[in-house]
Amino acid sequence: MSPLKLILLASALLGASGIPALFGKRRSPVGQQLAVVLLLVGSGMGLYGVARALVSPAPVTMELAWLLPVGAFSVAVDAVSAIFLVPVFVLPALGAIYGLGYWPQRQHPGNGRKLSFAYGVLAGAMALVTVARDGILFLIAWEVMAVAAFFVATTEDREPAVRRAGWIYLVATHVGTLCLIALFALWQRTTGSFAWSPLSPAMAGQQPGGVTALFLLALVGFGFKAGIMPLHVWLPGAHANAPSHVSAVMSGVMLKMGIYGIVRVAGWLPVGPAWWGGLLLGVGALTAVLGILFANAQRDIKRLLAYSSIENIGIMILGIGLAVLGRTVGRADLVWLGLAGCLLHVWNHALFKGLLFFAAGAVVHETGTRDIEQMGGLARRMPRTAAVFLLGVVAISALPPLNGFVSEWLLYMGFFRSLSPVDGSIWHLTGFGAVALALTGALAAVCFCKVHGAVFLGAARSEAASDGHDPDFRLAGPMAVLAGGCVLVGFLPICVMPILDGAVQSWTGAPVAGVVAWREIAPLGWIPWLAAFLVIAVAGIVGFLIPAVCGATPRRTGTWDCGYARPTARMQYTGSSFGQSVTEIFAWVLWPRAHRPRIQALFPRVRGFEQSVPDVMLDRLATPVFQFAERILMRLRFLQQGRIQVYVVYFLAAVLTLLLLGAWLQS
Repeated sequence: MSPLKLILLASALLGASGIPALFGKRRSPVGQQLAVVLLLVGSGMGLYGVARALVSPAPVTMELAWLLPVGAFSVAVDAVSAIFLVPVFVLPALGAIYGLGYWPQRQHPGNGRKLSFAYGVLAGAMALVTVARDGILFLIAWEVMAVAAFFVATTEDREPAVRRAGWIYLVATHVGTLCLIALFALWQRTTGSFAWSPLSPAMAGQQPGGVTALFLLALVGFGFKAGIMPLHVWLPGAHANAPSHVSAVMSGVMLKMGIYGIVRVAGWLPVGPAWWGGLLLGVGALTAVLGILFANAQRDIKRLLAYSSIENIGIMILGIGLAVLGRTVGRADLVWLGLAGCLLHVWNHALFKGLLFFAAGAVVHETGTRDIEQMGGLARRMPRTAAVFLLGVVAISALPPLNGFVSEWLLYMGFFRSLSPVDGSIWHLTGFGAVALALTGALAAVCFCKVHGAVFLGAARSEAASDGHDPDFRLAGPMAVLAGGCVLVGFLPICVMPILDGAVQSWTGAPVAGVVAWREIAPLGWIPWLAAFLVIAVAGIVGFLIPAVCGATPRRTGTWDCGYARPTARMQYTGSSFGQSVTEIFAWVLWPRAHRPRIQALFPRVRGFEQSVPDVMLDRLATPVFQFAERILMRLRFLQQGRIQVYVVYFLAAVLTLLLLGAWLQS
């Protein structure tokens, strides 16, 4: 069986995995267990197909006739598709195992079956999105993915906050879909077909405006799904309110479908002007910096991780922008480093963000709260969870020796090379990209130092954090697998370089860098030595401290208590106080809301200080606009007459208007 048929069969198995759960009893775990088995079988089959596709000398294609009057069932898999298929077949399978302990059917009879069904449909649709080579087929798979994501994100639809987040997601994703419909309509008008394949270079000269419109429609349409700023309004609420294993899949995999679309269109369009790459670099820098700034200001641990996903999407967009700019100026090294850094970060983000969402879910499962300020001291009761969360923190902060460092290092090398005298015409476009990436890395370290310290260190701040224990193997197993992936890519990045090289060659349609060339462009042989040195150094420090600490005679003595006679957990740093300095520095961007009580008496009553950082785009722009539109539209309710004759008149008026508009455009 060909690799493509294996992948299609795997997609079908994933999509159908939740059907047995629909026919099971409300409290029976059998349906959920069958869904997990089918997901595992389908994922294993899909990964085998991906592995065979990666070693194939040419893309594998297949086209079948179907009943629709337009388009065709045209699918293909190449190295770029394979890169994005790996998270599709890994993370949902691990999330399904995680869900057995986190969201068991027996404890969730009201929504467990719906979740199992929609979860499988989401995974299968994402696999089909990455292999579709026809615009109509792509849009069908895209819409199935969008609707399935709505149902998994609104699993607890009895909660008002969940329903609100779900409706915001549905509106935002369909605005993006409208842009994609326009994209493929213009694509068909330009090429005469819905076939999704590279455009000829001659079209850039014949229809420069049309090619630019395709680029901009793709950036906006796919940008809604990816969550780039300021099109991210749906993302924080949807990820925060979904079950944790669903949040991991949405963040680690579904957002990458937007990145996949941008990568595809950027590679298949003819070489464009330099401002295309500059625009992508600007959008990536804005998304990365603002994403981590808003993450730093959050109290909800899952909402914080959601904003951090926006930051990482920005890093990927920076890589695409560098590759597009390198393509414009004919710099193969910039193309390789930019695209390889982006694609490797697709894998890396799936690994460490899946790990962090799984670990955060374990914490929420044990404490019953997502509020970081109500946690603390959990490392004593959940040491294994604290350890894997710390590993994820190091990885997402792009610190060696873990995987996040490698992909960002490729981008740094690309930005540094763009400043060389070989071609100094683009330094003004790439210079701020390097600065934005450096600022993002520093802010990420501050943000996740705050999270780990406030959640796992210190003393418990509430009764909810006083109890709890490490989860069982159903939750711990998937976390261990993802942690192992972070370590493997971080210690041995050279193993994935040939895969990335094949993807870059597939994207450009020509061998911009062969085996020898990528070793010259991206010499990474020193990274395993650095990793070994860091491991030995840390092991030596720990080995020295443990005997000294354990062998010392404990002494009890009073500590300096700053004048407080009875120190309590309230006197330690909270997450908000730790990140307050960053929030104040960037208050002109974040627009925080603070409630400061006025202290007038010498012995005032108990008062509270509260500060929140709402989403500027959603709460201060989108929501007021929609509320204004609602007030205006309510005044037009008289148009709803409830009579079919009136609606026929409306229909005829709309058709006549469209005909006149079409005639005017053709003239």
